[in-house]
Amino acid sequence: MDTILISVAMCILLAFTLRFFRRIISKAPQKLPPGPYPLPIIGNIHKLGKLPHKSLNNLAQVYGPIMRLKLGRVTTIVISSSSAAQQVLQKQDLAFSNRLVPDATRGSDHHKYSVVFLSVGSRWRSLRKITTSCILAANKLDASKHIRSRKVHELIGYCNTCSQIREAVDIGSATFLTSLNLLSNTIFSKDMIDLYQDTEEGKTFRELVWNLMVEAGKPNLVDFFPIFKWIDPQGVNRRVAGYCEKLLELFDGLINERLELKRSGNSSEKSTTDVLDELLTMLQTNEMDKTQIQHLFVDLFVAGTDTTSSTVEWAMAEILRKSETILVKAKAELNQVIGRGKIIEEADISRLPYLQCIVKETLRLHPPAPFLVPRQVQEDVHLCGYTIPKNSRILVNAWTIGRDPLIWKNSLSFQPERFLDSEVVDVNDHDYELIPFGAGRRICPGLPLAMGVVPVMLGSLINCFDWILEGGIAGEEVDMEEKFGVTLAKLHPFRAVPTLVVGL
Repeated sequence: MDTILISVAMCILLAFTLRFFRRIISKAPQKLPPGPYPLPIIGNIHKLGKLPHKSLNNLAQVYGPIMRLKLGRVTTIVISSSSAAQQVLQKQDLAFSNRLVPDATRGSDHHKYSVVFLSVGSRWRSLRKITTSCILAANKLDASKHIRSRKVHELIGYCNTCSQIREAVDIGSATFLTSLNLLSNTIFSKDMIDLYQDTEEGKTFRELVWNLMVEAGKPNLVDFFPIFKWIDPQGVNRRVAGYCEKLLELFDGLINERLELKRSGNSSEKSTTDVLDELLTMLQTNEMDKTQIQHLFVDLFVAGTDTTSSTVEWAMAEILRKSETILVKAKAELNQVIGRGKIIEEADISRLPYLQCIVKETLRLHPPAPFLVPRQVQEDVHLCGYTIPKNSRILVNAWTIGRDPLIWKNSLSFQPERFLDSEVVDVNDHDYELIPFGAGRRICPGLPLAMGVVPVMLGSLINCFDWILEGGIAGEEVDMEEKFGVTLAKLHPFRAVPTLVVGL
């Protein structure tokens, strides 16, 4: 009997031993991307600095284009080459398609309705289709181009007023407010901002949108140490929730106002159909509910304002800083094609290749979102010979890719001429050397709008005015320091005094 028990025990022990070694043998060691050694608790957070895109660019020169860091408790993978970016954004885009949801968006449940943060699925596809077909489709943009033209005329009128009193224009602020009005007219058929004076409603709206972007751009301890999410130690979640709720209430009021007009039969006074009209039609057919509409408006205003204004501001700073030749070339092209002192229309853009080159070169050196919108993998993924662990966050450093000396000759110099060659890459969904709007299924749907609005604003400012830097400073003295946030803005606003150009 004892012999039998001993034999059974030996068989059981042998079975467990074999199972243990089989698991070890079958589980081959993962080849993780290289990266700096993490410190206890904080990991590599201390490596980020005030300008993370620059710090991670420097680290990528040491550890390579696919790099792993430990930011607090979170494994983060940084992509710093166009070939690796193509794998993430196109060839393996489904595995990398889910977006990282910042804790700041959870307080107002914005992540549950946002086309930016929703995981790829039926709800996301439905919202994406509405965004691209109802708002940003080519025929819709063409039908609303008169609105954008009117807003650009108002921007030029404001600059002319400043010209008459020899007052400097804050380019970023003026174009930001213009972008807000451009969107509000497209969506609601009304101005939300007065360029000349602050109304109470306009001031509230501007501050809500701006504060949302400022808070969302702040480093949040909870994103690195999720265990603290119940505490919200910096109060970011609480403040964002407050701003978002007020903005949602404002949008709710505008929706109810339009519904009341429809009920009273006065909506026929509007000569055109705007975005709100189309969305309310979907509301009546149960394709959308009011909460989805409100959160869609939050996405549109946060994504569609500062990105435009920061690009125009960076372009003006680059042109006036030390590029007299660039300014002369731009003015010569505008004078020949449009006429001296005239405002640009969207239909003119295709005939202004050098102006388009200036915009592309600005986006190369100053991408609005240097890391695009961060992503997160749901399972282990194999990428270029490395294993990307489940739940890793993915940052595509578009700022680094745009300055890669292996791709761009004189990569740190502002040289719009590089884009005149038809063989050079373009801002589209095919060239991964220039990806300011991302690529693949989650490419920014606002790309066509941005590539229409930015050249028109910039070209009109150049063609309608001569500019002198505020305080009479020399071009080389212009401060080009950056401020990291939701968008990559100038640390110090760019200000210049306009002089109206008289047309011939």
